[in-house]
Amino acid sequence: MPEPGRSRDILETLVGFPTVSRDSNLPLIDWIEAYLDRLGFRCHRVSDPTGQKAGLFARIGPDGPGGVMLSAHTDVVPTEGQDWTSDPFTLTETGGRLVGRGAADMKGYLACALRAAGIAADGRLAEPFKLAISYDEEIGCVGISHMVGHLDDSIGRPDLCIVGEPTEMALVTGHKGKTALRCTCRGSGGHSSMAPDYQNALHLAADVMAEIRRLQDRVRESGAQDPGYAVPYSTLHVGRLEGGTALNIVPDSATLDFELRALAQEAPEPLLTQLRDAAARLAAAAQVDHPEADIRFETLTFYPGLETDPSGPGVRRVMDLLGSDEVKKVSFGTEAGVFAAAGVESVVCGPGAISVAHRADEYIDIAQLDACDAFLDRLVASMTTG
Repeated sequence: MPEPGRSRDILETLVGFPTVSRDSNLPLIDWIEAYLDRLGFRCHRVSDPTGQKAGLFARIGPDGPGGVMLSAHTDVVPTEGQDWTSDPFTLTETGGRLVGRGAADMKGYLACALRAAGIAADGRLAEPFKLAISYDEEIGCVGISHMVGHLDDSIGRPDLCIVGEPTEMALVTGHKGKTALRCTCRGSGGHSSMAPDYQNALHLAADVMAEIRRLQDRVRESGAQDPGYAVPYSTLHVGRLEGGTALNIVPDSATLDFELRALAQEAPEPLLTQLRDAAARLAAAAQVDHPEADIRFETLTFYPGLETDPSGPGVRRVMDLLGSDEVKKVSFGTEAGVFAAAGVESVVCGPGAISVAHRADEYIDIAQLDACDAFLDRLVASMTTG
């Protein structure tokens, strides 16, 4: 087990755990918990419903609520189908970069946070130093949505949460939320030579897709706008369509998966209600000749957006530590929205670039790790006395 001190050494260990979201992360959680126990942290494990995954809350310093919490997730995306030039689960240094799955998203920050934990353990803390380490972030912030209800009775609610997703150490105070949904269309099947006698479920699904596109047009033209984003409005996107078994069979079932990425200031439910109402009209029209026709929606995952006041005390504190008062917003989602919804002032700030995440030969610049270490050194110093 590496001694607290070098983020690169810790990152090498973290990358060596292949914590793809579909698999258990317990070996990594065991390692982190042992590491923190040795430093004197009080740890509280939160298991998922299957018992095959877990998250961890940890704290050191004065008892009670308050303090600062660093938040990171342990899971990574798969490597299958990607053309890696090295073993993705063995950290490799090349040209000032550390290459490995999760190096940027977001085991680099987790390594820096664990290094900072060692410094905090050696200091005289005037406020508690806390960690939140989650699972299943990559499939929709599922883990932290389960864990957050245990925050108050485990380590106490912090005054500030810093989620270290890769922002190249820029301070992010806003991001969109996401609702992932599945639409299931039912029709009637039969021989394609008699196609007009049946209700083609794929045709129903295509009609729903058309309604999604019409809703997107309305949102773009008259919905909420936020110029802080590269795409300044809420977006809808169909990512998957499935149906049919053979060309000469009219399909009686079809599903499409789609998402709504809503601005934090635009509630997703009114938009989804418009879509459900349109789908109900489609189903009613189909049922005139085909009573079995049906369209149903199922929410797969949800996490809220983030809209943190740039003048808030936590934001001002991070600005001072970074030496910059610039803030930005990003279109991708993070666990910060979940913490903010639970009443914790939350920001996103971490090393690495989101543009290299989820790709073959994912990497983090060593200079980015160094910058994060320096930032967290200043943070811990601000939390100590004398």
